[in-house]
Order: sequence, then C-alpha cells, then structure tokens
Amino acid sequence: MMTGPVLIVGAGHAGFQVAVSLRQAKFAGRICLINDEKHLPYQRPPLSKAYLKGEGAPDSLMFRPQKFFTEQNIELIPDRAASIDRNANTLFLHSGAALHYGHLVLATGARNRMLDVPNATLADVLYLRTMDESEQVRLRMAQRKHAVVVGAGFIGLEFAATARAKGLEVDVVELAPRVMSRAVTPEISAYFHDRHTAAGIRIHYGVQANEIKGEGGRVTGVSLSDGRVIPADLVVVGVGVIPNVELAKAADLPVASGVIVDEQLLTADPNISAIGDCSLFQSERFGEKMRLESVQNATDQARCVAARLTGEAKKYDGYPWFWSDQGDDKLQIAGLTAGFDQVVVRGDVAERSFSAFCYKAGKLIGIESVNRAADHVFGRKMLPANRSITPEQAADPAFDLKKAMA
Repeated sequence: MMTGPVLIVGAGHAGFQVAVSLRQAKFAGRICLINDEKHLPYQRPPLSKAYLKGEGAPDSLMFRPQKFFTEQNIELIPDRAASIDRNANTLFLHSGAALHYGHLVLATGARNRMLDVPNATLADVLYLRTMDESEQVRLRMAQRKHAVVVGAGFIGLEFAATARAKGLEVDVVELAPRVMSRAVTPEISAYFHDRHTAAGIRIHYGVQANEIKGEGGRVTGVSLSDGRVIPADLVVVGVGVIPNVELAKAADLPVASGVIVDEQLLTADPNISAIGDCSLFQSERFGEKMRLESVQNATDQARCVAARLTGEAKKYDGYPWFWSDQGDDKLQIAGLTAGFDQVVVRGDVAERSFSAFCYKAGKLIGIESVNRAADHVFGRKMLPANRSITPEQAADPAFDLKKAMA
C-alpha cells in the first residue's frame, strides 16, 4: 500500500478523481494536484454544451470549491510539470520547484489538433477545449454573424447547433462523407445531418479548409479544397486532439498514440501510472490497446489507480460510454460500435426517439441512442455483463428491455 506522496500531473476529470478517490479510500499521505490552468479544477463537457449556450457562471463548472481541497488536504499547485527524474522519484516544475513522489500519476490529457493552413492564427480562429477557449467563443458568438466550423465531430456540431440557435449563419466543413463518421453509424449520422440542415446549418462534405481568408487581421472567409470560398467572420476548429505524451517520452517511458500502460494502468516504471486521454491501455475485455477520450474512461481509470495505491490492485475493466448534446437532441452511446456488421433501429426516427443497436456476428456490441435514455441504460447494464439480445428482439417494439435486464 502506498504511503509516500502521490503527485498527480493534470487536474482534469482523471486527475481530480484520483485525488478524491484516494481520500475516500482513507489514504493519509500527501496528495499534490499539479494544475496548469488558472482556474480551480473544472468539468470540460459543458464547455461545448450548456456553458457555451450561456447557461451558468464559471463557478458552475468547478468540481468543488477551494474549501473542499483545503478540507481534504489536497494541495493544488498552479504550475506546469517540466521533467521527471525517475531515478530520484522527483518531478520538476516550470517554476523550478522539485517534488518527491512515492507514486506519480500522469493525467496530462490531450490538446487541440491545430489547423495547419495559412492565417490559422488569426484572432477569430478559435478552438473549444478549455474554459478560456469557451469564454472566447461565447464572447465572439455574440459579436459575429457568420461562423464556419472545421470538422463535423461532436465538438464542432455542438458548437454549430448553439451558434445557429443564437442566430448566426453556420457552415460546417467536413472531409468525410458524413457527420461524426468515426464515432457513429450511418443511421445516426443521417439523423443529425437532417436535424442540423433543417435548422439552417449548411454542411459541406468531401472538402477541407485550405486557407483562412483575412483582411486587416480579421477573418473574412474560408477557402475550400474545391475552390469555393465561404464568407465568415468566425472560425471554430474541431479536428481532434493530440495526447500529451511529451513529459513521459522525455522520461524514457514508452509512448505511441498515448503513454503505454498495462492492464492496471502502470507504465514501464512501477512508480508511475498514466490515465485518461493520454493513456494507451491494454484492454483485456476488448483484446487490444486503446486510448479513449471520455469522462467515463477518465474517472473509472482514476478510481482503478486509487484502489491499487490503497491496496486493492485490479485490472482496469471500465465499460465505455459517451454522450453529445446537439441542439435539442441528446446522443448517448454505450459500448464501442466500430466493426459492426448489422444495425437494427429501435424506436421512431420521425418522433426523434430511437436507437441504433449495433451487432457483430449476431452479438450486440453497442447502442447509439437519440433522446431515448432507457435504451442507453439498458446498454450500460447489459453490455458490460457480456449479455445480448437478438437483432429480432431489438427490432420488436413489443420486446421488453427491462425484463431482458432482469
């Protein structure tokens, strides 16, 4: 059982949860949470959802007030990690401070993938991952008239729906042939395409942004790969993220598309764990290495590490789930649906309440639900238990999911 200081690099969902779970497990040692943002640790999902719409002040995003960290004796250190001396179990900070650790948890997260085109650094080209970025987007939305969104993933579409609801003209540029193509089935993509276009959002498929047009330091448009130029006075970019592995790599820890960890989320160094968006973990359940960007993954991995450090070592076995709020629609996903070979739609698309039950070789592997929370709950109970219903049962509206869960 760990007794020495636990240092946690990163104060997002993963880092915060490690600290909380350690105290809940009666860990009495020193806990330091290295936070490289000026805010108290906060929730990220609302930044592109409710908070972006103007609902709530910054304080509404905080996990806990300052009083909580004081009472729990969790040291919040406003600094950035600079390097790790693994031989001396020491973390060096940008300020020059050196902190000794018994165990080090890397919860360094990920950063925005930047748009690499001419004029992409103009002030009206924005991203949406941190609170400060969300504040900038909120401010500019109130002052601009025509937004171009680069990327039709969750973040891009969440912003697009909000901007359109606030009266902006909105164009979405997407290289793939459908929205959210890497995350959802064609059935779900088609629904959200129809919903967004019905709201007046124009979606341009099979093209990419080649250049941001500007004049006098202000954005005037976006030049596309097919030669068109879309007028714009605001550009919001959502083209994915890059895991922050540099700190681990500089310390000679193995990295790939994330910091490589085993089934217990340990790196090659038994005194260092890596969790959350930066972690490339070995999943026994899915039989492969994977890196997941979700609140569920971050918090479940944090709990797993905290349990190990307090004497209850176990393999990480969290089951993935995700969600996205776009306009008046809530998309919820249980499981990983990549590789499906059959989709059964349950519910009524026209009534805006349906789910795509995804199968592979006759076995249920995931459920994508739109405004249908009960199906999502069903998926989150059945799928982790490795249970399934047949495609015929899923297609039958009279089939009782609650009885199947019993």
